[in-house]
Amino acid sequence: MSLLQSLKLVVARPHPEARPFLLASAASALVTYWAGRKLSCPMLRRAGHASMGFFGFCLYFFRDPERVTPARADIAVAPADGHIVSVEKIAPPRELNMGTTPVWRIATFLSVLDVHVNRMPAAGTVTAIAYHPGLFLNASLDKASEQNERNALSLTLPDGRMMAVVQIAGLVARRIVCSVTEGMKVEAGERFGLIRFGSRTDLYLPPGVEPLVSVGQTMVGGETVMARL
Repeated sequence: MSLLQSLKLVVARPHPEARPFLLASAASALVTYWAGRKLSCPMLRRAGHASMGFFGFCLYFFRDPERVTPARADIAVAPADGHIVSVEKIAPPRELNMGTTPVWRIATFLSVLDVHVNRMPAAGTVTAIAYHPGLFLNASLDKASEQNERNALSLTLPDGRMMAVVQIAGLVARRIVCSVTEGMKVEAGERFGLIRFGSRTDLYLPPGVEPLVSVGQTMVGGETVMARL
């Protein structure tokens, strides 16, 4: 990867969810720094510097780089950046009414340094969306999938099989954004939401589909192949 390509990943345009944070931190930085200089107050100037630091953090956290999704209909791609913390067979989320037969669940943990934009794992139709309030435990813990605040959606593939994606809030995450609605047709790699600030995304594969990834592996949302459908 060239230096220019690496820089593009770091300075990618921010997600629209960043706007309130960027505007507030920029305004705070300007006002406090100006007031600090006007009043010769070092504390206000330091507050201005802190606001500018938060502005830079928000630019980085909310970055939304372009991704190249493999042009294949027989694969499932990663719905999020991060590293895999769990690969196990478990029943799909009960709120999605997908039955109780265990399927493979791949859990990806997103640290505050990862890109937090969620992407569709495959093409299909959004069948159901279910929001569930809950706790804000460390998202890397296995019990987070059951006890934390989460937003689950089921996706019906063109051949009728179903898979699910669950956005899970984390220790410092306090907002889950989902931009799709029930009945919407989506494409693999398409953006569908975001979680801030630090979170987890679970992917439930269709029955009989085996995962191609392992615990500890790093995911690139919209690009890394997780399973062959």
